[in-house]
Amino acid sequence: MRRARPGAPPRGTAERALTSVGAGADFDDGDEGREGPDATGSREPGPSKRGQDTERSRLWYITLSVSGTDTPLTEVRRGLEQLAHDHPFLLTSRYAGDHAEIRYWEEARDLHDAAAVALRLWGEHRSTAKLPPWEIVGLEVIDRDTYHQRVAEGYGPPPAAPVGVHPY
Repeated sequence: MRRARPGAPPRGTAERALTSVGAGADFDDGDEGREGPDATGSREPGPSKRGQDTERSRLWYITLSVSGTDTPLTEVRRGLEQLAHDHPFLLTSRYAGDHAEIRYWEEARDLHDAAAVALRLWGEHRSTAKLPPWEIVGLEVIDRDTYHQRVAEGYGPPPAAPVGVHPY
């Protein structure tokens, strides 16, 4: 912990300015009024250097439901744990012998992109994570504002077990 007067800059930084790291191709030097994502986590479209509008990514809360033939619980759990290991963005998975539910945050430009990525998740990782040969039976994609509104009003996602893979 640093001790100093409130509002005092750190020593040796009086003439240095802080800058962002990793500005992308859509960075515009003349856009000084904007400071990244707004309070909701979304980013507004902004002009690019070519004068075209570009959209920046937002956060989407994904719930993917899969179902199929009865599979031993140990195989389902092992497959979901491998998927979570391969892709640590997964928040929580709940499972039974014939169905499972995966919840996570996805960063995407819009709902269509977030849904497309979510719909590919199970199929693309079925062989590498040795997931059961189930089909996707449900998909919910909501934006960050809607997620927080649901939670605040008490009808959001069911209280999640701690992050990880858990039986129903």
